[in-house]
Amino acid sequence: MAPKTPSSLPLYEIKYRKNYISRVIELFILFLLFSLLAYRFLTLKFHGLQWLLALICESWFTFIWILTVSTKWNQVEPTTYPLRLLERTSKFPAVDIFVTTADPVLEPPLITINTVLSLLAVDYPANKLACYVSDDGASIVTYYSLVEASKFAKLWVPFCKKYNIALRAPFRYFSGNSSPPQDSSQEFQQDWTRMKDEYKQLCKKIEDASTQEPETFDFAGDFAVFSNIQQKNHPTIIKVILENKEGVADGLPHLVYISREKRPKHPHQFKAGAMNVLTRVSGVMTNAPFMLNVDCDMYANNPQVVLHAMCYFLGAKDEIDCGFVQFPQFFYDGLKEDPYGNQLKVLHEYFGRGVSGIQGPFYQGSGCFHRRKVIYGSSPYEKITAGELKDEYIQKTYGMSEKLSTSIAKTLLEGSNIIEQFNSDCPSSSIEIAHQVGSCGFEFGTAWGQKLGWLYGTVTEDVLTGLFIQSRGWKSAYCLPDPPAFLGCAPAAGPASMIQQKRWATGLFEVLLNSKSPIIGTLFGKLQLRQCMAYLQIQLWALRSIFEVCYAILPAYCLITNSHFLPQANEPSIVIPALIFIIYNLYGLSEYIRANEPIIAWMNNQRIWRVNAMSAWLFGILSATTKLLGFSETAFEVTKKDQNDTNSDIGRFTFDDSPIFVPGTAILLLNLSALFIGVLDFKKGNNIEWGLGEVICIMWIVFVFWAFLKGFFAKGKYGIPTSSILKAGALALLLVHLFKFKQ
Repeated sequence: MAPKTPSSLPLYEIKYRKNYISRVIELFILFLLFSLLAYRFLTLKFHGLQWLLALICESWFTFIWILTVSTKWNQVEPTTYPLRLLERTSKFPAVDIFVTTADPVLEPPLITINTVLSLLAVDYPANKLACYVSDDGASIVTYYSLVEASKFAKLWVPFCKKYNIALRAPFRYFSGNSSPPQDSSQEFQQDWTRMKDEYKQLCKKIEDASTQEPETFDFAGDFAVFSNIQQKNHPTIIKVILENKEGVADGLPHLVYISREKRPKHPHQFKAGAMNVLTRVSGVMTNAPFMLNVDCDMYANNPQVVLHAMCYFLGAKDEIDCGFVQFPQFFYDGLKEDPYGNQLKVLHEYFGRGVSGIQGPFYQGSGCFHRRKVIYGSSPYEKITAGELKDEYIQKTYGMSEKLSTSIAKTLLEGSNIIEQFNSDCPSSSIEIAHQVGSCGFEFGTAWGQKLGWLYGTVTEDVLTGLFIQSRGWKSAYCLPDPPAFLGCAPAAGPASMIQQKRWATGLFEVLLNSKSPIIGTLFGKLQLRQCMAYLQIQLWALRSIFEVCYAILPAYCLITNSHFLPQANEPSIVIPALIFIIYNLYGLSEYIRANEPIIAWMNNQRIWRVNAMSAWLFGILSATTKLLGFSETAFEVTKKDQNDTNSDIGRFTFDDSPIFVPGTAILLLNLSALFIGVLDFKKGNNIEWGLGEVICIMWIVFVFWAFLKGFFAKGKYGIPTSSILKAGALALLLVHLFKFKQ
């Protein structure tokens, strides 16, 4: 048998895990849950309200477990082969890179420019790359930082490629090295020292600019456009900072700054609106067939990231299998114990791989490569001819711009060559048209945000957009290179983490109520049933909070009213909930151990996910409901990004006066009060109905809210504010009296 040639070897492989033991355990847990429901139903007439509430909550938890088991059933092990791609061809398609930032205070420019520098230095022909930075803050500091970073890039990018530097975000590269390796050449050591000095100077310039008052800036030349503008009221600002005019493959990619037009009476549609402006502006400037979008804090950790993505796009036998390529989001400098439960490693390890074994991963909003024609609304197997793309149709659908219409037609036409699909003209030649398509009124009367582009109507535009793509029949690909493709910074405080969870829960629930929900996509579109179930697993986070809170209150209710919601210790049926509790937790612990995570990380995640469910997700459903009823509008809350934290107490849970901490505090106070009342009743020798099961449940609640318990006695940001304690105490006292009244 003749050996396979590079042209015949696959560019990627997807293998399925043989997770038979895990499946058996998950099915056994499901069997126990059904057994518990059957027991509840058969004995319902012999018990009171608490039994009915337990039955309702446990029915919900069983439903969620069915969704979880279905999602994790077929876990994939994807592998890409960029070296085979390099052996196979020297001609690559162009890629437009989108970097989004919204607030120079919450998202410091130094973080943004490191992300940009890492992307400019990737291993890919520079004449096939263009980097667009969207600044929704219209910040002169951000623009100034990019201009200064572009000067540094002329030294940094050649340095990285000359010495094949693996880590190409300078703040990460220099953070672990105070001096160059001793075994390196003299030339390298000199270049290394020069690069570090240049980077220090760059950092100082940006830090000085960040502390400078806006009115003290010199608004001459390119900076004049930033004078006398307001963050939410200004014209479109587009600046070409770097331009590869000669089309040199080993030069620097284009670098373009964009701050879209904003006016007080025009809705700007949060990040989705910014992404659609980036799509249109890049469409008239470079029109690459593929687009990568990253958040400003997600730097390229693997210089071959574009090649890994191209292994899927160019190696797929059928393009329907690869509508977009999603890289999982991992984080740098994460604490090993994961005290805030936001590293998401185990979620990616099992849930992420499981979804990828169905119709492909969800679009996660960052670290994702898209086919431009898919974003333009194209469906699989849709063969569009020139006759169908009449000017009237394109302008009504995509907007009144002749050049944009031409680029869209070139993208959508059947038989288009993706290698040649690239506007070779310099971006600066399209500045005037780019201003037009970046204006806030351009989308009026078009399909942008409704049937094409990034979709509007939710703060989780990524999930809605990915869902709509998959509902049209596209599949997506999950790419897991080693080292990870992108690394970002996770929230490093309790309030920031909770706000992020609230935003996710709100947005995901909005998607569920949207006309493009996964249920609609399955019934009337091409979304697979199990993919729909996977979407429901996360989109029900907000609704799940109601059942989580109810179940957390049940033990307290039973001790206060001298009743029980679990079988008595002397009843054989107590084995069912006991086995569920023990097996479920041991199985969860085993997942962390198999993922090389410490036991303490499992404990922290057990706590924080319950805290999120009963606090952040609860506010998520309140936010989504008030918007649905027309009482309020959803606000996009930007999560604070910290480049590093030298606080010796990092990892300790922090609080502020946000009402998001009141429900958790109230639940803890209620359960502690119930335990005190129960002990008093026991000492009085009263006839006790509640048993050991209810007491264990209360102790579990205390374990879950252990950070809150410590917050009662701590001071400063580590302590729960007095106002929150008083509100929670009043709520807990009200519930105690209501339960007593019921008794």
